[in-house]
Amino acid sequence: MMCVQDAFAGAADYVYTPAVEYGEKEIDFKAGSTFPLAGITTSQGASIGYGYGAKEYWFTEIYLKQERNGSEVANIAEWENKFQLTDTGQYPVDVGFITELEAPVSDNAPWEFKFGPLFQTEFGKLQLNGNLLFERAFGKTDPSGVPYVTNFGYQWQVKYRWQPVLEYGMQGFGEVGKWDHWDPQAEQIHRIGPAVFGKFALGNRQYIKYNAAWLFGASTAAPGHTFRMQVEYEF
Repeated sequence: MMCVQDAFAGAADYVYTPAVEYGEKEIDFKAGSTFPLAGITTSQGASIGYGYGAKEYWFTEIYLKQERNGSEVANIAEWENKFQLTDTGQYPVDVGFITELEAPVSDNAPWEFKFGPLFQTEFGKLQLNGNLLFERAFGKTDPSGVPYVTNFGYQWQVKYRWQPVLEYGMQGFGEVGKWDHWDPQAEQIHRIGPAVFGKFALGNRQYIKYNAAWLFGASTAAPGHTFRMQVEYEF
């Protein structure tokens, strides 16, 4: 069975942004894989989802996910809700909020709940994002016997909007342990690397959007390399 205490962020996780498009529908595919350092298990993840901008301030999405950690497999259903708390450009920093509820489809994973604030600001063609995320598992007992706690992680992104079909920048993901008592530095997980983004117009208000990143382990507990990607069909 998987121990979620050691897997706060999946290989296919992406950087959340606070903006919501009212009435927009999307089909969303994500995938990722880690390439480990010695002694760290290889993991893969993939998901397919359908999302809808239900309100000017609320985007909701349902996913089916599969996560592999070595020989262990977990099938998961996820309900994600994003709330835009400020109008785009109203203040120097745009603010949103994310919630995610994961329910196990197979019997080898607990329930999980993730939430946290989302921030975005811009300087000319440069877009900066930073997110603070809290996550707690509940339900099925952790197989290691360790009590579930609320863990803290972060995401950040720098993007240069060169042209719509090709933008580039950097992404970073991290998990530091219990929210009010961080793990020792050697046990924290930090990943950073280059990223590309783009959007292709198909006509009739339809678009294909993509982003991908190659992340390098920036701490001894992190996997050596992670490749992650996301492709969305918006209509």
